[in-house]
Amino acid sequence: MTAPAANAPASPAPVTIVAVPSDQERLAAGASPMAITPDWSREAKGWFEWNPGKSLLASIRSYQRWAARGMIGAPMRMMAALRHRFWSVVTGADIPPNTRIGGGLLIPHPNGIVIHSDSIIGPNCLLFQQVTLGATNAGVPCLLGHVDVGAGARIIGPVMVGDDVLIGANAVVTRNVPTGATAVGIPARIVGPKANNPA
Repeated sequence: MTAPAANAPASPAPVTIVAVPSDQERLAAGASPMAITPDWSREAKGWFEWNPGKSLLASIRSYQRWAARGMIGAPMRMMAALRHRFWSVVTGADIPPNTRIGGGLLIPHPNGIVIHSDSIIGPNCLLFQQVTLGATNAGVPCLLGHVDVGAGARIIGPVMVGDDVLIGANAVVTRNVPTGATAVGIPARIVGPKANNPA
């Protein structure tokens, strides 16, 4: 048996997934009910409505629903995968169909959104165009509930973004953001509590 070559690429390190606190812990920390309970009407789309972001999300939901049925759902899962590929091309977004996404996600301008497949997105989040949720060797990000992420923002590594957080456009988040905070800048810094708005 021969030893591996010195210049052989190292096997990738396992991705660390941040532990998500329970709903009771999140409410005790000051999370709003909107951060806990998904509002599925935010993802609803009319029959003839042209909304590529909602269509991409519907294809992801369909894929996950049929994948949970095992071999019985295999043909429908393949159809959902084809729908997902179509809407990924139309939107220019890279959201893997097995990503953990809470209900009520809004992606009004999905162009350029890139999400690592191990990232976690909580209920009622809002992602604008060119947002990246990326991994480092240390792990992947976790967005809790009702997080609004501005255009061009990057959330990189094992970052826990708390409930009801606002992340400004083009911010680069590499550290945890507490519940109710607003983070802006490169690297992101906390500038104050999020404005109290219901949507």
